[in-house]
Amino acid sequence: MTSVSPNGDGNGRWQRVVLKLSGEAFADASIGYGIDGAVVARMAAEVAEAQQQLATEIAVVVGGGNIWRGQTGAGEGMDRANADYMGMLATVINALALQDALEKVGQATRVMTAIQMAQVAEPYIKRRATRHLEKGRIVIFAGGTGNPYFTTDTTAALRAAEIGAEAILKGTHSGVDGVYTDDPLVNPDATKFDEVEYIEVLNRGLKVMDSTAITFCMDNKLPIVVFDVMEPGNIRRALEGESIGTIVR
Repeated sequence: MTSVSPNGDGNGRWQRVVLKLSGEAFADASIGYGIDGAVVARMAAEVAEAQQQLATEIAVVVGGGNIWRGQTGAGEGMDRANADYMGMLATVINALALQDALEKVGQATRVMTAIQMAQVAEPYIKRRATRHLEKGRIVIFAGGTGNPYFTTDTTAALRAAEIGAEAILKGTHSGVDGVYTDDPLVNPDATKFDEVEYIEVLNRGLKVMDSTAITFCMDNKLPIVVFDVMEPGNIRRALEGESIGTIVR
């Protein structure tokens, strides 16, 4: 792999990563949906600074839950495939918002979609994506996998394997700073893992990523760092390898 920035100090733990952001992280906290411009701008500034200073190539996968969730639509009687395609479109909206914020701080960015949307984004092509990363651009993967029934967690795992990423950084947004034995927001006795194995996550049904994504990461030996993305500075800390959150491997 080519180093992303001749000016970076090279202190990143990994040379190439996929950062997974849920759509809910973008939401206006007062109403629980939509896009909070200040939050997106803060995340964009952190990602851009880390990319430029740590010589780390960063790809981002965004969800769309702040706008639309396919499972919600299916639960209300919609055709599941149609509901999921609507969710894919929601991820594109978030990707364009993040791209705009990144470019406002001077970071070259490309949005690539799994479904054709030529007027607003490039189609996802593996070789083109890796070339963008090598040139120091941040690549945002939108549109999920392009197929219904798969979550953006699975998208993150799939894209990470395809582009040769060394880890997935899974940002949480609900005040939970890692993986716990139970939901810490419900059970105050839940304890946090510093490190946990994939198989234990699956066997205990721990809420990290969906089971398809966890199995894929296990099969492809992709570590997952689960951390609180809403805490300012945590994106850089995760990239530097600080012991924040939980690592799944």
